[in-house]
Amino acid sequence: MATGAQAANETYRMIRQAIIDRDIVVATYHGHVREMCPHVLGMKNGRAQALFYQFAGGSTVGLEPDGSPSNWRCVIIDELSEVSIRKLLGEWHTASNYSKPQTCVDRATVDVETSV
Repeated sequence: MATGAQAANETYRMIRQAIIDRDIVVATYHGHVREMCPHVLGMKNGRAQALFYQFAGGSTVGLEPDGSPSNWRCVIIDELSEVSIRKLLGEWHTASNYSKPQTCVDRATVDVETSV
């Protein structure tokens, strides 16, 4: 069984590859199974975080229709569980306000714009 640090490192690697391949991340976060497209992965205040666009699943604050600018989620990587990757079989999910500066990550390791 992987330790917490090993599991977080594996999750980080999986999300990084999902950004590069433009795949969907399915994971449990704060008690809700979420389907999300990862856009940015990196660090903020010494903690690994990612900016996702959530298009399906549950959410504490609710989920707006796909394409809504309200569906951005800043996620702490080591608080994700049951992480899996699903190949994108259709449209990449995002919102029109993606290009505005984000505050989820200070130092990006990879982002969807530079990985194309």
